[in-house]
Formats: sequence, structure tokens, C-alpha cells
Amino acid sequence: MNPLLADAPEIVIPDPANAPRCFALDRRTFLQLFGGGMLVCLTPELAPAQESGRGGSGGRQQLPTEISAWLHIAADNRISVFTGKVEVGQNIRTSLAQLVAEELMVPFDAITMVMGDTDLTPFDQGTFGSQSTPQMGPRLRTMAAAARQVLVEIAAKQWSCDASALVVANGKVTAPNSNQSLTYGQLTRGEKLVATVSSSVPLIPAKDWKIAGTPIPKANGREFVTGKHQYPSDISVPGMMFGKVLRPKGYNATLDSLDTSAAEKMPGVKIVHDGDFIGLVAPDAYTAEQALAAIKASWTVPAQPSNKTIFDYLRNTPETAGRGAGGGTRANATAQPAAAPVPGATELAQSYTVQYIAHAPLEPRAAVAQWDSAGKLTVWTGTQRPFGVKDELVAAFHLDPAQVRVIHPDMGSGYGGKHTGDAAVEAARLAKSAGTPVRLVWTREEEFTWAYFRPAGLMELKASVAPDGSVTAWEHHNYNSGNAGLDTPYNVTAPVTRYHPSKSPLRQGSYRALASTANHFARESFMDELAHAVNMDPLAFRRRNLTEPRLLAVLNAAAEKFGWGAAKSTPTRGFGIGCGMEKGGHVATCAEVAIDPAARTVKVVRVVTAWESGAVVNPDGLRNQNMGAIVQGLGGALFEAIQFADGRILNPHFESYRLPRFSDCPLAVEVVLIDRKDIPSAGAGETGLVGLAPAVGNAIFAATGARLRNMPMAPTDAVAGLPPSPLTS
Repeated sequence: MNPLLADAPEIVIPDPANAPRCFALDRRTFLQLFGGGMLVCLTPELAPAQESGRGGSGGRQQLPTEISAWLHIAADNRISVFTGKVEVGQNIRTSLAQLVAEELMVPFDAITMVMGDTDLTPFDQGTFGSQSTPQMGPRLRTMAAAARQVLVEIAAKQWSCDASALVVANGKVTAPNSNQSLTYGQLTRGEKLVATVSSSVPLIPAKDWKIAGTPIPKANGREFVTGKHQYPSDISVPGMMFGKVLRPKGYNATLDSLDTSAAEKMPGVKIVHDGDFIGLVAPDAYTAEQALAAIKASWTVPAQPSNKTIFDYLRNTPETAGRGAGGGTRANATAQPAAAPVPGATELAQSYTVQYIAHAPLEPRAAVAQWDSAGKLTVWTGTQRPFGVKDELVAAFHLDPAQVRVIHPDMGSGYGGKHTGDAAVEAARLAKSAGTPVRLVWTREEEFTWAYFRPAGLMELKASVAPDGSVTAWEHHNYNSGNAGLDTPYNVTAPVTRYHPSKSPLRQGSYRALASTANHFARESFMDELAHAVNMDPLAFRRRNLTEPRLLAVLNAAAEKFGWGAAKSTPTRGFGIGCGMEKGGHVATCAEVAIDPAARTVKVVRVVTAWESGAVVNPDGLRNQNMGAIVQGLGGALFEAIQFADGRILNPHFESYRLPRFSDCPLAVEVVLIDRKDIPSAGAGETGLVGLAPAVGNAIFAATGARLRNMPMAPTDAVAGLPPSPLTS
């Protein structure tokens, strides 16, 4: 026990049966029950979770309130910080470490982030929805500030002085009057921090940040540059074998016949056949591939929709299961009775579409699974939801949660595509049958075919505009792609926005920015059409109908940096604009495109994006996020589309699935950051995508007069019925 705590006063502990009530223990009883250390009890928060980290099971779980669950200060002053959030390329490892270093007042290099290990980190729902910064940032800041406060109090007690007279800097507590100092490690002696503090821990204001708010390089960037970092597909354990899974020939296929005899004769190959699951393990990856190819299987694949009919199908095939009496329709909460018609108003109605697209991560799904002699399962896998994958494994194998550990090595991107534990469950099934650890890495074709896609969507919009340019009525229906970004930020008396879930023929799920990309593409393209319908400049039209100050600020900043209005569009050069807000981020994007009328091609030559998401934690990281969003957004805007027919994916390789190339990237990309120190930081991983597609589409119209209402707007071919583009037809 730390002797500095020997005379600790009454200890207050939350009552788990009646949170947030607390009960008190005298010092002796506390020490008998919990041993030495300091217990910090903040207001308990319940999380909708399967289980909390470090034990627990089932239901909505109370997140840990002890400092020791979130950080540990070793005797050598190294500080470990624990979070269930994961690093998937967004550089949250760096920015979270900055926030902790700021509140603890230690050098950035003193912080080591331990992320996404279900045995070590507190429960977390997952890394999605741009929630790492606004959700985990304040939590870790609070724990760090509480730890600093407790350390000062310990030092004051040791020196018999007033804590307010002590100074904290560089991981040390100093008494200026006596010139005494102790490092954090000397104060904790490596023991867990346990003490009581108020739930309202004061945090350092953003305007006073010294470490947060600065462009610190990626925390472990050298490991990635030198190749030292091990991705999930690199993990190797002793005795490991290599797994493969037999996939159907199409969606909803039924197996007619199976012959595994040739594969079974190969040295070291073991077939695993469990119900509908057919897989194998082999001593090396090459043998596993050869054995899979030797399996003879025949399938029946039923007729299913294709690109040619997908939007009619989505509009006319509602998904009503489990959605109550609403007929599969979700209306926005602000929908009101329709406004009275305005004399002389211009009315317009249009439809917009987006195709299914793939996440196309550099690293496909991968997992290594190992069962120990006591029946505990450990899986290393790339996932945005380690605890969610743990839950899948618990359910699949009927295990106690304590018998499953999921470890997330920083993976090769996800973009919302790795919420599920497909590879983890498959690897665990193979490892259990084989009695050895198994590595399973999906092929590129498997990733393109069997991972879920960003949903296709149909958006139908209708509006009226008064002669003065005011939007007087607004209606926006989204079929299938989702309700993110559905509500309009513009001033409309009676906006109506509705999301209609559809029964998708393809597996679909989360994607960076979710449906916000589709809904912003439709809304901002439609706003451009409305502006031209009443002969107004698109920027002036938006300003006329917008009073939201933060969105106006980015709109004005982007237009100023871009030089909006300084040059007029020509048949070979066009300028467009789009803006929006989602998940606390506000973005405006201006695009310049070059048109080659003879070759019928479009090239995005310049993009300016203005961004505001509250206080900036790492300006370089935020700028990189926005630049990455612009390049990724180009793919969905111009080229990317899953081509499918009769339950089969027709372009399941990089050679046939068109992603942005270096030659497609704009010659100039400029990001204007508006740093609002007076507003809490929001996440920035998603919303940066949403302004690009409409800005490009509007620029194409400004140059050519062709209004492109389908994404992708410039597909390189029309295989499987993709709508032809005026640029390429």
C-alpha cells in the first residue's frame, strides 16, 4: 500500500445497484476490501453494451469510473492510457494522446496508448460515427485531470503544505517555496491510482492548450514507414496453420453437391465441414489455396436484381420487418403541415441516385485465432468494434465472456466496413476443429464479394422557390441509403424529409459518412438546380436561404479562398460549390473541373474545402483527414460502382473496380481550418466527404450544361446497366 494514503479520509464509492447514488466506507474498511491505491469515482455512465471491459457481462453496462481503468503511471514515469477505440488510419492514437498529455501536463512522448484489447481496455461500442474525439476525448481528459489533481494532493500531504501552492509541469509536482519536487512515478510508485474526486473535474480550456492543438507527428509513424508494424494479416503465432473457406457462387445460393476427396489427400490438409460452413486448414498459405481449388462444389444461384433495375426495386420493395406501423418510413421530427403556396413561386422536382460501392480497404479482412488448453479463445483481428466481435465469438461458441479476448492491431483501414467479425469467427471455427492456431486472410475477391457495401440509394426531391430566391417548400425522400444528413440546414417553413428502408439485394452496412454523402449529393445538387431556375448565383442562393452561423462561416471561408466569382465557367472549365454539416462537423467545398469535349472526360483540377469542428486537437491530422476525404470522395463521385447481376459481383478486383488514381487527384487541394476554441471538439473522419460530389457535379453543369444526377457521374464503362454519363456516352 502507498504510505501516502495511510491517513486517507472517508472513501465514497458509487452504489452499482442504484447509480448514481454513492455509499461511504471508512478508511480501514476500504483498505481491507480494496487494498492500497486511490479510487476516483465520477458520475457513473451507462453504456449500451454487451459487456464492460475487464469483466462483466450482458446488457447496458456501467463504464469504469476508476482512474486505473483508463490510465496507469509506472514508477519510471511511463504512462499507459487504455481505450476501446481503435486506430484505423485516422490518427486518433496521436490526438487522444495529445489530450491526455495536455491534462496530465507531461511530454507527449510519455504517453503510450493501449487500444482495442478487450482484456485490457474498458468497454467501447466501437470506432465509428466520428465519435472518438467528442466521446473519448472528454473522458480521457477528465481522467487525466483527475489523476493530476490527486497527485498534487498526495505531494501536498507528503510535504505538509497547501496543494494550491504546488506547481505541476513536465510530469513533476514542485513546491516552489522549498524547491522540492517529485515525479509522477515517484508519487505513484507504480501502483494503481485510487482516490475520490469530484465528478466536475476542471479541464484546461482549449485556448490554453500547449500540446493539444499543435501539429504533432503520428505517434508510431516510424513503425509504419519502416515496416516494423504488424497488421492483422501479419500476425503469426507458434504452430499456426493457414485457413480457407469455401464460398458460394452467388448470393442466396444453395449447395447441390460437394466433393472434398482431392483436397483431403493433400499433405497436412484438414477439411472442416460443419453444417453450411465448409473450410480447411493447411500447413502453408499456398497449400491452403491449392486445396480450396481442388474442392468440387456445384451451386444453384436464383435470379436476383441487377444494376439495371436496382432503383425501381429499392423504391418498390420496402423493408418493413421490425419497423412498426410506419410502413418502413421514418419521418423527420421537424416535419410540419405543408406551407401555403407562394404566388409566383418556381416549383421543381428531381431524382438522384447513388450506386452500391465497396470499402476497398488496403488490407482485406484478416484474423488469427488461438484456443488455449483452458478453452480461452484469443483472436487478433482488424475491426472497428473489438467488443462487438468479442460478442459475436461469445455467441458463436457459447462461451463465457471471460473466455474470449479480442486484440486489434492497428489495421489497414476500414472506412466503416469492418464492424463485423466475419474473419474472426471463421478463423476461430477452423482453429477449434484443427486444434491449432489458424490465420485466415480474405482474398481481394472475397473482400469485394462478401463484405458489406455502402447502400445504393434513390433520392426524390421537390421544392418551390419564391421570386426573391427564398425556398418556400421542401420535400426529400431517401430510399434505402439511410437518414444520415437527411434534414436540410436551409431555412424552410415546412420541410418534409423521410427515409424509406428497402429490402436490399446485396449485403449493405456502414460506410464513411454513411448516407450523408448520398443525401448531400442530392440536396446540394438540387439547391444548384433551384438557383439556376431563378437565375441566382449558387453561392448567393445558399446565403439567401441559410442562417446557421457555423455553416455560413465555412461557406464564406471556402468561397473566399477559392475566389468564387472571380472567373466565369466556360465549356472547358467549370466551378461548383457544395456545403453541409453532419456529426458536429461543418464543411463547404468548392471544385474546379477541366472538361475535354473531344475525349469526353472530366478532370478535377482544384478543390478548396473549409472545415470547422470546434477546437482543433491536431491541425495536421485534421487537414490530412480532409484531404483523404476529398480523394476518397472522388471515387464515389466519378467512378466507383459495384456491378452485379443474378447474385454475382461482376467486378470483384481492383483491375475492374475503378478507384481514384494519382492521375485523378486534383492538382491543388487546399484545406481551410476554422479553429473554434470556444466549442468542444467534434470528430472529423466522415463529414469531409459530403461536399465533394455535389461541388464536382455542379462544376460539370456550369461548364457543360449537363446535369448529372447519378453517382458515379463519369463511370468508365456501362457494364451491367450503369446509367450512361453525358461525359462518357
